[in-house]
Amino acid sequence: MYFMLLYSYFSSALSPPLYSSSCQLQGQFHLNGMHKSGDVVLGGLFKVHLFPVFPDLSFTSEPQQRTCHGFNVLGFRQAQTMAFAIDEINRNSNLLPNVTLGYSLYDNCDNLGIGFSAALYLVSGQEEQFILDEACVGTPPVLAIVGDSSSTRSIAISSVLGLYRVPMVSYFATCSCLSDRQKFPSFSRTIPSDAFQVRAMIQILNHFGWTWAGLLISDDDYGRHAARSFQSDMAQSGESCLAYLEVLPWSNDEAELRRIVDVMKKSTARVVIVFAHEGLIVYLMEEVVRQNVTGLQWMASEAWSAVTVLQTPHFMPYLAGTLGIAIRRGEIPGLKEFLLQMRPDHHNNSYGNSMVNQFWEYTFQCRFAPPTAGVDDGAALCTGQEDLENVETEFLDISNLRPEYNVYKAVYALAYALDDMLQCEPGRGPFSGHSCGNLKGFEPWQHLYYLETVNFTTPFGDQVSFDENGDVLPIYDIMNWLWLPDGGTKVQNVGEVKRSAFKGDKLTIDEDKIFWNFESKKPPRSVCSESCPPGTRMGRKKGEPVCCFDCIPCSEGKISNKTDSTECTSCPEDFWPSPQRGHCVPKKTEFLSYNEPLGICLTATSLLGTCICAVVLSIFIHHRGTPIVRANNSELSFQILLSLKLCFLCSLLFIGRPKLWTCQLRHAAFGISFVLCVSCILVKTMVVLAVFKASKPGGGASLKWFGVLQQRGTVMVLTSIQAAICTTWLVSASPTPHKNTQYHNDNIVYECAVGSTIGFAVLLGYIGSLAILSFLIAFISRNLPDSFNEAKFITFSMLIFCAVWVAFVPAYISSPGKYADAVEVFAILASSFGLLVALFGPKCYIILLRPERNTKKAIMGRGIES
Repeated sequence: MYFMLLYSYFSSALSPPLYSSSCQLQGQFHLNGMHKSGDVVLGGLFKVHLFPVFPDLSFTSEPQQRTCHGFNVLGFRQAQTMAFAIDEINRNSNLLPNVTLGYSLYDNCDNLGIGFSAALYLVSGQEEQFILDEACVGTPPVLAIVGDSSSTRSIAISSVLGLYRVPMVSYFATCSCLSDRQKFPSFSRTIPSDAFQVRAMIQILNHFGWTWAGLLISDDDYGRHAARSFQSDMAQSGESCLAYLEVLPWSNDEAELRRIVDVMKKSTARVVIVFAHEGLIVYLMEEVVRQNVTGLQWMASEAWSAVTVLQTPHFMPYLAGTLGIAIRRGEIPGLKEFLLQMRPDHHNNSYGNSMVNQFWEYTFQCRFAPPTAGVDDGAALCTGQEDLENVETEFLDISNLRPEYNVYKAVYALAYALDDMLQCEPGRGPFSGHSCGNLKGFEPWQHLYYLETVNFTTPFGDQVSFDENGDVLPIYDIMNWLWLPDGGTKVQNVGEVKRSAFKGDKLTIDEDKIFWNFESKKPPRSVCSESCPPGTRMGRKKGEPVCCFDCIPCSEGKISNKTDSTECTSCPEDFWPSPQRGHCVPKKTEFLSYNEPLGICLTATSLLGTCICAVVLSIFIHHRGTPIVRANNSELSFQILLSLKLCFLCSLLFIGRPKLWTCQLRHAAFGISFVLCVSCILVKTMVVLAVFKASKPGGGASLKWFGVLQQRGTVMVLTSIQAAICTTWLVSASPTPHKNTQYHNDNIVYECAVGSTIGFAVLLGYIGSLAILSFLIAFISRNLPDSFNEAKFITFSMLIFCAVWVAFVPAYISSPGKYADAVEVFAILASSFGLLVALFGPKCYIILLRPERNTKKAIMGRGIES
């Protein structure tokens, strides 16, 4: 009606007197159709013929109407499904009561021009003349259109219908571009968008681990938009890539097809996805057979996933095992009975109502008078009483209703929307002033409002509702082409992929049912690069897709614990990569342990030294009354032995796992023990020198400064200084346990951090200064008479002591980890043994082995002889 009014306005502007009160159609389209009257009429566009015949367009005379040939039984069955759905609704007292639905269905001949003409014919009305009174008189235009079956035709038609908000619900147009609500505001569909189909295919690719696939598309909206969706979704997911993208030619271009097949042969991709129509695939497969290209896993879009023209012995050796996305199969109870009741109207074989007659002529190879195009004039006349059950025709095969199921859902969606509108209560409606829509003053956009909110469940159990883009809740069946042992074929359902309103996309596949056309009878491998195992990471190859990569071993200290890691991660502080760098393992701990040979040896040596000190002390106590013990200042000798025992024992603090108390005690005990020992030796050396001077005339005054109290006080003062140094060190920067990983990355060296290097240096320096002072005094006293020859032993012991600790410093600094502690323990033990042997070895020798020399006379005699 809108187009006639536009024409009326244009005509009145040219010649107002002639067209002031009426408008007239410019011409009639001779379209194959099928009609039924009703209170409300729904339009439909179906591909009942496959090829149009175009008339001469020289324009020297009025052009003839376009005709169609190549009857399409499946397209006609889809049209009959719409008629059945409307008939079923009319018989349903709960849906649209008191309203009779009619239909006006046209054949688009698989041609944009004819399909567009039919759509305009539907929305404009079909009377030759309309009287322009208060309302147009005549057959009203259709309420909405079910169609079209092609994305390209749907784009063109809905672009115009959208201007007037006339609802259009497609059952087969899948182009994702039609989801653009700004461009196609009145378009909806009961078939999922290609965007979802692409995501479904990508889910299947991911399910089988196929990250490398080729894509072949048709050169139209269907193929181009699918290619864009593939490229976009694959880039977004980052899990799969296209090895190549090729556009199939519309004609049998052998050179181009040969080039495309060569690309497929050379590619490492074993999976080929084809988004194209069956006719183009026939051309492609002829070339595939010619070049004998096997070993490919084909994936079919819904356009050809169930077509029989490709399921032939000629193609099945190559296409067997194909996985395809198919429109949801549904069951429509009562449809077969409806189809069997159909009878032609041989009294009315005009273009306006010719579909049934054409089907009848095609099926029974008869003709009505006058004959229909495409039927031999010599054929027998049709009676209209022929029995459909007596002929083999796929028209009655309702076991695989897919597009028909979408047609069924589209009709019901429009009916439920209309029913919702008619149930509106006046004053509570959604429109201006809370008004409701009605059939008398009906506007298409009002129907569109209710269509967007429709929500119902089919008898088959599928929920039908539209999102904000007019797309239905998507669901696809996954089909597999089975090659039977007898050479026959079967397309079986092996799963589904669907989206629910709350759970998102869900893929279900029964792998046990899938037929694989490979010797292994298993899914093929189709990857650009093999997966990177744990312990490696993926390194992108420059200039190649993300699926093509090198596997780079993780660097030292890092791991990857899963396949195809993009990066390696560092292990926690106390862990280190396994040899394969696939997981973290606890680092080996290293410290000077009591359980290892080195620790056992040092412990045994320490205890041995302690025992020897105890033995020597017991010897000296037992022989404390003998001249050699009394002549050598027995009290200081006892103190030296006790301090040496402490020196031996303090070395044990350096063995074992460091703890806070052992770290704090080890250096303090070591420092104080050695200062006590060296200070006793120093006092003893000074006493020896003082006694020698006192033996000379006028030297007696020197002894008053080295009495017993002075000796004890000197030792205490010198030791207290070291104790103060240790206390200051522990308070200001106490040694603490430390995990050191600098020596070996895979080992944790437990050691004691000194805290303050200055404190440690002062402690050693104080010991060294006392030792050097003792050495100097003893060195000065080395030439005293034999009766006072202990100065020689002290000199020798201090020389050993200083030599050990001078060698200790560089050895300690250069020794890593536990060996630094071992060096310090060795220095303690070596210096302790040096002092013990040098100071007490000769005395024990005399006491135990030469007792005859342990007399005052013998000692004095030696002094006189010398």
